[in-house]
Amino acid sequence: MAACILEQLKSQPAWLLLLLTIGSLSILKRLLSILNCFYVYFLRPGKNLKKYGSWAVVTGPTDGIGKAFAFQLARKGLNLVLVGRSPDKLKQVSDSIVSKYGSTQIKTVVVDFSGDLQEGVGRIKEAIEGLDVGILINNVGISYPFARFFHEVDEKLMHDLIRINVEGTTRVTQAVLPGMVQRKRGAILNMGSGAAVVIPSYPLYSVYAATKTYVDQFSRCLYVEYKDKGIDVQCQVPLYVATKMTSIRRSSFIVASTDGYARAALRQLGYEPRSAPYWPHNLLWFLVHCFPEKLVDSWLLKRCLGIRKKGYLKQSMKKE
Repeated sequence: MAACILEQLKSQPAWLLLLLTIGSLSILKRLLSILNCFYVYFLRPGKNLKKYGSWAVVTGPTDGIGKAFAFQLARKGLNLVLVGRSPDKLKQVSDSIVSKYGSTQIKTVVVDFSGDLQEGVGRIKEAIEGLDVGILINNVGISYPFARFFHEVDEKLMHDLIRINVEGTTRVTQAVLPGMVQRKRGAILNMGSGAAVVIPSYPLYSVYAATKTYVDQFSRCLYVEYKDKGIDVQCQVPLYVATKMTSIRRSSFIVASTDGYARAALRQLGYEPRSAPYWPHNLLWFLVHCFPEKLVDSWLLKRCLGIRKKGYLKQSMKKE
């Protein structure tokens, strides 16, 4: 049977054989990609995070994903340096973690990432002096209160977006990284966004998307620079997570809960330079790329215009 098929193929013109070969390779590549995704999300074990070091630094740990990260890291036996703006909220989170995981050592550092970063980063350096910091989670970040055109972005919002999302991530990394280089081990997780990588554009959130694009490229460069030094750098690009920043209250199949996301995120830490750790987000990523970019842009613009309209309406009602 095989010999008969082989003879039939030999009798076909060369251009047809070439097309069949290219088609077969394309199908094989797609199949291997699907199998790899299945392995990554369902079979591949997470790394032993304590091997990186006994302490983890988490920025923005008082709410949302950052808070979930702090609890998950404590559950895995790591001590914590929590960096946030509110002393009261930092104490509340610290007390909650200690009440659940009594052996966890916690240090808190008060830093307003929209303010004097030089002074704040100095306090972080003092707090981690002599500690075996193996993991840094750059989670702190802000977005727009609601969608708006670029010319409607006020000076303070633009300043805070760039200062917190770009400069904050960069300077905290610069403060923590030298110790990892000295110890020849460590892991850095930078929170990017699907708005910067997964979708072709994010209209009416232009500055936010641009800052997260910076985080993605910054992370990729560090991944290449420090891989041979025993340091794993990863940018995570989630889509929908139920947090205050996204204004999504309930989790669902495509909307991760903060705890669900943090568990998935830590399981992927230390592998690829870019990851969408919650697997339904990867499925959405695939579906988005099945459609022409113009169609996706048009749908997103319409959706964001609706968010803008509701946002300004809610704002005007508050003023009244």
